[in-house]
Amino acid sequence: MILEECRRHSLKLATAESCTGGMVVAALTDIAGSSDAVERGFVTYSNEAKAELLGVPAGLIASHGAVSAEVAEAMATGVRERFGADVAVSTTGIAGPGGATATKPVGLVYIGLAWPGGVRSFKVNWFGTRDEIQSRSAKSALNVLRLHLLKE
Repeated sequence: MILEECRRHSLKLATAESCTGGMVVAALTDIAGSSDAVERGFVTYSNEAKAELLGVPAGLIASHGAVSAEVAEAMATGVRERFGADVAVSTTGIAGPGGATATKPVGLVYIGLAWPGGVRSFKVNWFGTRDEIQSRSAKSALNVLRLHLLKE
C-alpha cells in the first residue's frame, strides 16, 4: 500500500532508523519493485551517525537526548532534505533490555515523519522483548507513513 501510494504520486521516500536497525526499510525493500519509491535508508544508531549523516545538531541531542521527539523530527527532516526524498520516516528509542533511565524506560520510541509541508513526531511505549519492541516500532513507523500517504 505504501509503495503503491508513492508510485501513484511519484514520491520518493527515505528512512532514518536507530532502534529498529533497518527493519522499516527492509520491510519496504522486501517487496519487488520497491526501487520505484524507496530512495534510501540509513541506520544511524550512534549519535555521531545521526549528526554526520542526517545533520542532527549535536546540541539538540545533548539537550533532549537521542530518544526524543525533537531528535526523531530532526532525523526525518535531515534524511528527507539531504537526500532528495519527498517523505521520510525515522525511529529512535530504547529497545532494551538495557539503556533505560528513570525518565526514558525500555520500550519508549519516537517516530518522526517529514514531508515538504512539515514534520511531526509520534510517541509510543511498548512492553516486551527487544525483538517485540523493535518489530512493533517498525510496524508503527510503516503505519504512520501509510496513514500520511492516504491523507495526502
